Amino acid sequence: MKRALVIDDEPLARMVVLEYLQQFTDQIEVLQECNDGFEGLKAIQQHQPDLIFLDVQMPKINGFEMLELVEQSPSVIFTTAFDEYAIKAFEAHAVDYLLKPFSKDRFNKAIEKYLAQSPTPAQQTKKTEELLDAVASSPAQHERIVVKTGTKVKIIPVQDVQYLQADDDYVSVFTQEGSYLKNKTMNFFEQMLDPRYFVRVHRSYIIAIQQITRIDPYEKDSHLAILKSGAKIPVSKSGYVKLKGVLGI
Repeated sequence: MKRALVIDDEPLARMVVLEYLQQFTDQIEVLQECNDGFEGLKAIQQHQPDLIFLDVQMPKINGFEMLELVEQSPSVIFTTAFDEYAIKAFEAHAVDYLLKPFSKDRFNKAIEKYLAQSPTPAQQTKKTEELLDAVASSPAQHERIVVKTGTKVKIIPVQDVQYLQADDDYVSVFTQEGSYLKNKTMNFFEQMLDPRYFVRVHRSYIIAIQQITRIDPYEKDSHLAILKSGAKIPVSKSGYVKLKGVLGI
């Protein structure tokens, strides 16, 4: 018996999924309905389901942001009306996706595909990571960074980010309020953040252009970017070339 959650902010959409699942009651048990990403994240941590039916466009945090915060991802069948860009990512990395409104026949095919695949937890987590990397450059993912601080979830608007620093397997996101760890790579953020406003000036640093007060020469061909906060960020030779290009100097 596979254990499942239904995560969608639309009551009617959840009702449709539950109705279509009636013929699979001997194979799939629905543990809980969740009406937003926060409730979904809590339910995943509590129940450790095998499968989730997940909407993307939800209030508070969207489906992709919720998945970023899950340590070991369950299998995911998306139930969404999301944009064409994300559909390409779904086709490559998700178990399946159902475009609203979807028919019972299409739903059944998604369930049969899931039951036939039965990926291991490690395989599914890898597929989810690949999916999130694939949608990172979607415009919808450029506006904020969602992080976990203990048991709480914090949403950081990208305009509040001063700089990012590589920190082992994580990235530290620095804001006026403090720093927050995100389990992503610098390459992920370099792809995600708008290059008009953020520049990777060093293999370990990405800075917000608006935070720079001056650029000072340093050792050999390197420089230091002095930020409004007083932080001194190393700028490599290649980073300096990119920085000059963005600043038009």
